Amino acid sequence: MGRFALRMGSLMRGSIVFGGLALIGVGMIQSVGAENWPNWRGPSSNGVSGEKNLPVKWSDAENIAWKLAMPDRSGSTPVVWGEKVFLNVAEGTKTSGALSLWALDRTQGKVLWKRPLGGGDERRQKQNMSSPSPITDGQTVWIMTGTGILKAFDFEGRERWSRDIQKDYGAFGLNHGYASTPLLYQKTLFVPVLHGMKTDDPSYLLRIDVQTGRTIWRVERPTPAQVESPDSYVTPTLLTEKGKDLIVLSGGDCVTAHEPADGREVWRAYGLNPQNIPFNRIVNSPVIGDGMVFAGSRSNPYLAVRTGGKGDVSQTHVAWTTPNGPDVATPVTDGRYIYLVRENGTLFVHEMKTGAVVYGPQRLKPGTYTASPILADGKIYVTNEDGVTIVFRAGPTFELLAENQVDGYCLSTIAVSDGQLLVRTDKYLYCVGKRAMSAGKK
Repeated sequence: MGRFALRMGSLMRGSIVFGGLALIGVGMIQSVGAENWPNWRGPSSNGVSGEKNLPVKWSDAENIAWKLAMPDRSGSTPVVWGEKVFLNVAEGTKTSGALSLWALDRTQGKVLWKRPLGGGDERRQKQNMSSPSPITDGQTVWIMTGTGILKAFDFEGRERWSRDIQKDYGAFGLNHGYASTPLLYQKTLFVPVLHGMKTDDPSYLLRIDVQTGRTIWRVERPTPAQVESPDSYVTPTLLTEKGKDLIVLSGGDCVTAHEPADGREVWRAYGLNPQNIPFNRIVNSPVIGDGMVFAGSRSNPYLAVRTGGKGDVSQTHVAWTTPNGPDVATPVTDGRYIYLVRENGTLFVHEMKTGAVVYGPQRLKPGTYTASPILADGKIYVTNEDGVTIVFRAGPTFELLAENQVDGYCLSTIAVSDGQLLVRTDKYLYCVGKRAMSAGKK
């Protein structure tokens, strides 16, 4: 393990402990139709939709199927399965401070039921405690809050089980509050807690049984990162290569890959914080390409790591780096190019394999970009905090197709479902476009 052993020796706080959180398993991907959006990053958990003929132009009053008033902001993405939409909702930090799971009728946008997720909502800079997105497999919906509550419900709103992660394993120590969405894979949830700014407790990854809520294993993830740099707000990613699956995480100055069966670390790559900056927290999640893992830090550098290594692969498997990476928004790739949207609205497009700049810097509409871009029907959709969704052509040249304004402040990534787009602000949840009705009633 070379550098890993040297850097970890004095910082190791513990070993694997077995006990008893916009990715989805390969078998589940095959069962999910393009009309569903079952988690933060969609049916293939990569921000890519296979749907066609999606809306390109809309406004607050044009090409809107329905809109539903929201009580507060949220970084959480709506998820959709069949006739239901699920939302992680902050009821209002200035009022009750309550958090809840909402189920909507996707045809009319009416609330079918609401279920409490506890109190304790608070504002941490931009975000509140409703940032993690729901996850569903079509029968159960799982929901995590920034307060550490993890619950499972059936589609009729009956609670199946509940966990309090902070009660079980100690208080979260993230400067801006917990925001990671669990990863659903092989009937388990992978929940990361990577922190350090406000705690000396170790970072760790949990594997939780989806039927019972029981912890299958807990593995600690030590790093040499200091102060705020251990803090990570990412969603785990599934890497599948040559029939082997690995769970990928970034945080604490490095990106790591773990065995799903027991959490054992297979490889790690440093390079996310070469200057050892004490406030280099990580927000954008890892992205999987063809034989590549992409991971970012606080914009510089952004890493492309070749897969297939063992141990510390920092010197052997980092294919390319760029200073053009995003801080918050998770990039998207079409298999040839990777699209990087920086927080100030600057777009860079790189060749996925080589890192060569295809074009950029290209300025998008002025504003702050927190939501992640999605790729659908040969187009990139990305919404800024002012509620403007920019639509541009995917490919080697920039072609702006539309700038679409709705009302409200937006932190949430767009969801795609059966010919429609779901755009969420602090004012409304908008359903954009006409439904393709390919799924029919479910």
